[in-house]
Amino acid sequence: MEKIPRLGAIAVVLRGESVLLVRRGNPPDAGLWGYPGGHVEWGETALEAAARELLEETGVTATPRGYLTNLDIHRGSEGVVLHHYLLAAVLCDYVDGTPHAADDALEAGWVHRDRLPDLPSSPRVLALYELAVRATPTRLGSG
Repeated sequence: MEKIPRLGAIAVVLRGESVLLVRRGNPPDAGLWGYPGGHVEWGETALEAAARELLEETGVTATPRGYLTNLDIHRGSEGVVLHHYLLAAVLCDYVDGTPHAADDALEAGWVHRDRLPDLPSSPRVLALYELAVRATPTRLGSG
């Protein structure tokens, strides 16, 4: 395997006090809950990739609103690089659709914020949720 960073995008979609998550079917983080997302394709922006991956993995349509932050290297307990992605975390506005698992997702659904601290999830799921809430304070509690 060639050791070069990969560019990806994840969609952070809020609805009331819940966030849309998928349980991953493939590495990294297989079996854990995380944000829908995947690789950015040639000629595609990270915003477009987040919306496309969201639709492919959950059947939900959303409009990309903007970048929240970037995530990168995933290290093991010994500090060894396990995966090297640059993930653009994209805040998206929910448009339509009922979440269902598709593509490489095992499960998909709206997860209430109270469940996030104890949910078996990828690193930074809770931190990204909190960042998204701060970016859209008027949306919290609506819907």
